[in-house]
Amino acid sequence: MKKPRVCILRTAGTNCDKETAFAFEKAQAETELVHINQLVGGNKKLADYQILALPGGFSYGDDLGAGKILANELRFKLADDLKDFIKAGKLIIGICNGFQILVKSGLLPGNQNLAQESSLIINDSGKFEDRWVYLRAAKNSQRAALCVWAKDLPETIYLPVAHGEGKFITNNKITLSRLKENNQIVFQYCGQDGKSAGYPDNPNGSAESIAGICDLTGRILGLMPHPERHIDPAQHPRLVRDKKIKDGDGLQIFINGVEYCRKNL
Repeated sequence: MKKPRVCILRTAGTNCDKETAFAFEKAQAETELVHINQLVGGNKKLADYQILALPGGFSYGDDLGAGKILANELRFKLADDLKDFIKAGKLIIGICNGFQILVKSGLLPGNQNLAQESSLIINDSGKFEDRWVYLRAAKNSQRAALCVWAKDLPETIYLPVAHGEGKFITNNKITLSRLKENNQIVFQYCGQDGKSAGYPDNPNGSAESIAGICDLTGRILGLMPHPERHIDPAQHPRLVRDKKIKDGDGLQIFINGVEYCRKNL
């Protein structure tokens, strides 16, 4: 496969679609912005793509809760198409609002019935958090090996967050334990030294400092921070002061997805 095709799903309120498309294009993929109604109406087919990307924003104004309406559209209008897409070994990534959509649709942590087992709720600070954070990305080699998107990442990466409902919770302790036991916790908020830390390093109060998780296949990833906003060193807030900065930490995530499709689909 020369260039994997990426479906950048959008609807009213989506506002990070073009940045996400640009990131995938920099990773050598072919992208298309697709409105949810085009898939529901049959004008576009999910099967024609190798990657489904759910970008950030405020889909439908976050009425009924962040990402809930679009999550319901996926569950009740596109469930069969999504199951076929996943069964075919294809990839899904949800960023910020996209992560909220994935957990509220049941695609993450992932189960056959698309039943919701986790959520992202209002930040403990009670306000919108717009800041840069450190993420522990690949300290656990098993975690890095499981998630397609996390391959070859440094132990700690630096990405921006921008959300009001980013606190990750599960429906019970069993679900949280399962995530840990199965190495599905891909990203955790941390301090600059890579160690666990409280607010503001953990900007929302997520359980276990969770910033991103994957499903059991490692092919579906959701994360609250925005990797598409740090794909070039010029986007780093300390670029002028720190001459050692050479890469955008988020770019490798997109490269990983594209390379996986080239080799396996």
